[in-house]
This record gives sequence, C-alpha cells and structure tokens, in this order.
Amino acid sequence: MSETYRPDESWRTAADVNENAAQVKKAAALAREVAKEKEVSRRQNDSAEVFKSYLSEDRSRTAYPQWLDSLYQKQHYKPFLLERKGFKPALIAEYLRNTELHGLDTNYFYLREIGSRIRDMEEQQEKNSSLKYREKVKLELLLAAALLKYSQAMQYGVIRPDSLDKNYFLKTEAPDSSKIMQVFSASDLFVFLDSIQPSSAAYLSLQKALTAGIGAINRNKADAAQAIKLNMERLRWKNKPDAPKYINVNIPDYTLDVIEKGAAVLQMKVCVGEGRTDADPEGTKETPQLNSTIYSVQVNPIWNIPASIARKEISRYAENDPYYLSNNDIDVYKAGKRVSSPQKIDWATADISQYTFKQRPGEQNSLGKIKFIFNNNSSVYLHDTPARSAFKKKLRAISHGCVRVEKPKDLALALFGPGKTFDLIKTAMDRSYPRAKYIGLPVKIPVYLTYITAWMDDKGVLQIRNDIYGLDLLLYKEMKAREMIAE
Repeated sequence: MSETYRPDESWRTAADVNENAAQVKKAAALAREVAKEKEVSRRQNDSAEVFKSYLSEDRSRTAYPQWLDSLYQKQHYKPFLLERKGFKPALIAEYLRNTELHGLDTNYFYLREIGSRIRDMEEQQEKNSSLKYREKVKLELLLAAALLKYSQAMQYGVIRPDSLDKNYFLKTEAPDSSKIMQVFSASDLFVFLDSIQPSSAAYLSLQKALTAGIGAINRNKADAAQAIKLNMERLRWKNKPDAPKYINVNIPDYTLDVIEKGAAVLQMKVCVGEGRTDADPEGTKETPQLNSTIYSVQVNPIWNIPASIARKEISRYAENDPYYLSNNDIDVYKAGKRVSSPQKIDWATADISQYTFKQRPGEQNSLGKIKFIFNNNSSVYLHDTPARSAFKKKLRAISHGCVRVEKPKDLALALFGPGKTFDLIKTAMDRSYPRAKYIGLPVKIPVYLTYITAWMDDKGVLQIRNDIYGLDLLLYKEMKAREMIAE
C-alpha cells in the first residue's frame, strides 16, 4: 500500500502560527458578538411585544388612543418617560392630586392606580428583571395616559359641549393633537403643566371660590360647589370671544352686555326662549347657544311669522276670532299673493302649510321697533318688543327662541355710535306711520349667546342662576358617569 502524501509544513514560522490563532480567536469573538446582538434583538423584540400588548389594553384609557399609539411607535415601543432624567412618578402623582382644584376627580387621571403601582414598583426592586419590566411598562402607560388627559382637560375641557346640547352652535376649538402632545416633548414638564392651566379672571375667581368653600345667597355650599365645578368646565372650552368689542347674552341670567376692551359698557335685561314643558318636551323654543356677527338692523321690522307659530298659535287665534288677524296687523299670503279676506277662511279645516303670515310694522308688531340681524341656522335675532311689562318679571324665559332686549335704542347707539345714522334710526323708530328699513352696520359686531350659571361678580360675590334649560344637569350627569367631576 502506498504511503499517504502529507505536505511538509516544517517551513511555517512561529509568527504564522500566532497569526492563525489570532484569526481563529477573532472569528470566535465575532461569532459571540453576533450571537449577543441576536439575543439583544430577540429580547428587544420580546420587550416590544410585551409593550404592545399592554398598550393595546390601555388604549381605552384615553379619548385619543391613536395619539398614544403614534407616540410609542416613535419610541420603538419602549418606556421613555421613566427613563427621562429627573422624571419622578411620585412628583407627577402629587401634581395630579391638585386636579381637585379644578373641580375634577383625581381618579379620572388614574391617581389611585398610579399611587398603587409606584408602591408596587418600590416593593419589587429585588424581583426578577422580567417582572420588573412588565410593571415598569404598566406604570409608564398609566402615566402617559394621565398626562394626555390632563393636557387635554386643561386646554380644551373634558367634555365636548355639542355632544350634550342639540342647541349648541358656539364655535368651539376641537382638541389639537400638536398642542396636547407637547406634554411629552416639553423640556420642563412641570413648567408646561403650569402653563396650560386656565388663567382667565373668570376661571381663577371661581377656582378661588371653590377652594374657599364659598356659598351663595340662594344655594347651600354643596350646591354652590357643584355649580362652580360645572361652570369651570364651561370656561375650559375654547369658545370665548377675542374681539375688542362684542355683545354677550347670558341666557340663564336674562342679561345682555356690550363688552369693550374687557369691560361692560352697557347692560340690560333680556327675555329668552321658553324651556322644556310637558307640551314641548323637546324644548323647541329654547334660545340656542351660538356666536355670529351683527351686520344689519331692520327698523320698524316686518315679522315673518315662523310656520310653527302660525300652525300652533296664529291660526288657532284666527279660528276663535275672525278679526284677530286684521286687529293685529297680520297679512296672510297664499302662493305669494296677499289674501284679501282672511276672515272668510275656515281655519279649523284649512291646510295651514299653504299659507304664510306677516305682521306689518307698527305698535303691535311682536318685534317692536327694531331687530338686530346676524346669520345663524336657528332663525333667531335680537329685537325690541311692545310687551314692556315682561322685563319686570324675574323669570324671563318666555319667548319663542329669539332674544327680546330691554333697551333697543341704547343697543343701537352702542353699535352705531352717535351721528347721522343713529339719528336716522331713532327718528324712524319714533315715526307715527312706520316703514320697514334696513340699515347696515359700518363695522360688524360679534354676538355671543351663552349659558353660564355661576360666576363671581365685581364685588366678589358668588352669583348662581337657575338651570332653566337643564344643561347643568346634563353636564353633571355626563361628568359623573365618566368619573370626571370631583365629589
């Protein structure tokens, strides 16, 4: 048998051997590094999956779960709040405890659960890292959801007002994610949390009254506190005037104010729409909350009587008294043509939808001598009235939805200012044989119809008004059901 050939390696030097060993060692180290990276990657993936699972469970903690999802997607599904330098959960918990000063329930911001998890984390310092990580994730997401809620509550309120009241048409800013999410990028978290707290004089005065436990003349302290909390929520809604001059009607207070540079320069009584009754459970006569701009007035206005009033009231009066229409200066039209003898119509059997009714200008006109016109979808306006005795009543929710003003000439003067135009308006209103005339405002004036039932007056006295449309009750029930209001 032939001998197996083996190459002669006697020529290799010691340096060659050492180099080969180094390469083998380097390859082994590289293999270990790759394996380590794979293990780290596996653990990170496992951690991310754990994080995602808890994030999915916690989505219901916020009204905007997509914002929380987006936040942690950018963080690669890792805790970042608890990793932030100087971030101390206990200090956050202490800060959230002060939400009671805003009339809000601390547990709406998960304070009880946050406190419990902080204690659990402290007790589990010696436990295995896997358990510690899971507890860390739970606390992280709880804190994130609480901060998100707090940021929204302070900047926009906790309730969407149009979700409660079908007659709410005030332009109100919807929560802006970029503003709310700043809570997570602020360089100084507590400075940011302080900066977003409402700071208007009206809000701060109510907050002070709540803290001091101030009562009102017509309410016990508990009822007063509840009214304060509800109206603090209303003041958190972003629907406030920013014009230097505007008209504000507070529906439950039955008042109108002309505001210039933050101060009332004119105030008067008003009559507003009637609230819900057994005969009108839907509240079709309620004055809506809205904002618009007064652009014109009609002096000696013609009243185009709404179809609902014509059907429910005018036609019935005419049925009982054939001369009711003529005695009240009301003309009847059919197919656009004036009916010459409306007293001959049998209103008991007539199809009212075929007719329209208009009341001529004059002393009997329900709109009085002037109406103030602004665009809105509720067909309401401010107007004069011949029924002056109504302003002597304490409760003045008696109209069909429009707002009757006590001092129409004073209001016209406040809008137009002294001069030829106002003199023309005054003369036209005093005319014995009035004619309808439109006069445009040279400068349009914003108008706000609002609903505030509690405020501090100029003398520091807490004022509370009756909840004439039941909107306090609706707001309270919603906030209580969602554990928002401090009790």
